[in-house]
Amino acid sequence: MGGAYALAVRIGVFGGTFDPIHVGHLVVAVDVRYALQLDRVLMVVANEPWQKVGEREVTPVADRLALVEAAVEGVDGVEASSIEVDRGGISYTADTVEELERRYPGAELFLIVGADVVDGLDTWERIDAVRDGVTLVVVNRPGSTTAEIGAGGPLADWRAVAIEMPGLEISSTDLRDRAATGRPLDFLVPEPAIRVIVDRGLYAREK
Repeated sequence: MGGAYALAVRIGVFGGTFDPIHVGHLVVAVDVRYALQLDRVLMVVANEPWQKVGEREVTPVADRLALVEAAVEGVDGVEASSIEVDRGGISYTADTVEELERRYPGAELFLIVGADVVDGLDTWERIDAVRDGVTLVVVNRPGSTTAEIGAGGPLADWRAVAIEMPGLEISSTDLRDRAATGRPLDFLVPEPAIRVIVDRGLYAREK
């Protein structure tokens, strides 16, 4: 029933290069959705990830989006989002948050990040717009601990929540190397995404 008493839609925003997406990403998405009772989690594929520019060659965005679309097919409440791809250019979270606010007026946005990025949040473009628009969801990653939330810490000015994740030791760098050398990706990458990697010849080394 609509009207003034309708509950706000709760949307998780999980951005990444996803080069490639792996089961660790999906564990984060489904665990956060369950823990926070989110209506949906958007896996937002970065068009041009500013943090990776000049660091290494990134797989074309059409291929990375296809990987995410394949990986989340049939996963309840988890969706691939092309919002940054459609916008083009360098991908800034502030732009994405502002666009989602326009698309979903009144929605509660929950930005999902790893604990390892917390100390660098102040380097993000227009970080105030991000902080004002979202609740930050901090998940632990392998080799890190969940950032302390509360007075005096780096997240003192944020609406933030911490969620513990299983310590899955999966590296996208290792997965690209596995694909390049023909080693198996089974149980590390969702099977539909593996088919995309094989069909498109992604990560194959030049001969």
